[in-house]
Amino acid sequence: MPWSIPVARIAGTEIRIHVTFLLFLIWIGAAQWQAGGRSAAIDGVVFIVLIFACVLAHEFGHILAAKRYGIKTPEVTLWPIGGVASLERIPDKPREELVVAVAGPLVNVAIAAAIILVLGLRVDTAAATALENPHAGIMMRLAAANIFLVVFNMIPAFPMDGGRVLRAVLAMRMNYADATRAAARIGQGAAFLFALLGLFSNPMLIIIALFIYLAASAEAQDVSFRGATQGLPVHAGMISSVETLQTSSTLDDAVDLMLRTSQREFPVVDGGGHPRGLLTRDGLIVALRQGGPMTPVLDVMARDLPTVQEWQPFEAAITLLNKAKAPALLVLNRDEQLVGLLTPENLGEMMMVRSARPDWRFRTRKSYVQGGF
Repeated sequence: MPWSIPVARIAGTEIRIHVTFLLFLIWIGAAQWQAGGRSAAIDGVVFIVLIFACVLAHEFGHILAAKRYGIKTPEVTLWPIGGVASLERIPDKPREELVVAVAGPLVNVAIAAAIILVLGLRVDTAAATALENPHAGIMMRLAAANIFLVVFNMIPAFPMDGGRVLRAVLAMRMNYADATRAAARIGQGAAFLFALLGLFSNPMLIIIALFIYLAASAEAQDVSFRGATQGLPVHAGMISSVETLQTSSTLDDAVDLMLRTSQREFPVVDGGGHPRGLLTRDGLIVALRQGGPMTPVLDVMARDLPTVQEWQPFEAAITLLNKAKAPALLVLNRDEQLVGLLTPENLGEMMMVRSARPDWRFRTRKSYVQGGF
């Protein structure tokens, strides 16, 4: 995640904090300092940190539930508007998604219940008055905050937890893509309501509304795209006309290739057509600044890139590309020779075509790779 700082690793998941969250803490501290001095600033910052500790626990509720179904979570990032756990994939079965979606709010229920039981609070008092009462104890306000998190997250606005619960329930009765579109439309409608409320109350609701609207739209497009490519092999959507560099090529050769083509990624292959690495346009520019034009590409290329066979399912290639976060996926034939590339830009173009023409069906096509230097 760009502009995020890794701070810890728990159970195989990297915890990251986005820089905007740190700016948010500074803003809270400054606002509280002006309102009540140093003690108020410390109290305000500590309270926000505790809330986001509960948010992190909420995300680990999702993470541990997903792990039960064999789904890993490489990282979770804390933003000013909440936490985002990057699951490798969405659970395949609606009931599994239902469990994963509900697991997060249940953690907040447990935290609120524990605080209320320990302090002997009444639920209505904690929920209704503590959060907005600066004179209430910090633990009382924290209990109220967790109750608020449960209620807010269970609003059926996709992709919030309530929206994912809604999709899981709908998917038990209809096609998964149709369930996603229905949940996304409801989420977009909720986003408009949040934005409207934000104009007259809390501007933060406008930011949340924008996040919900964009995330719901992206999820609907992704599911629609996966539906359109379901059953297709990788070679149906890969970049098949690829200029390559040889293992003997230099940066000067790479510059010539960059200037006469529109490629951004340049595979490096040996004499048998087997890939040895990849040189990106950005990597080429950096290498030119650090070395001379006769520097071998073998010294500056990226190695150990993910590969996929041309006959494998296209959906599997998308999952691998997203998981690896590599500049490109090298597509090989049965002899392990390079026959094409799959890039994030390539996928984006295919999604734009699918968005413009929902009835479009991607077709298989013959692939070939042009030799380079």
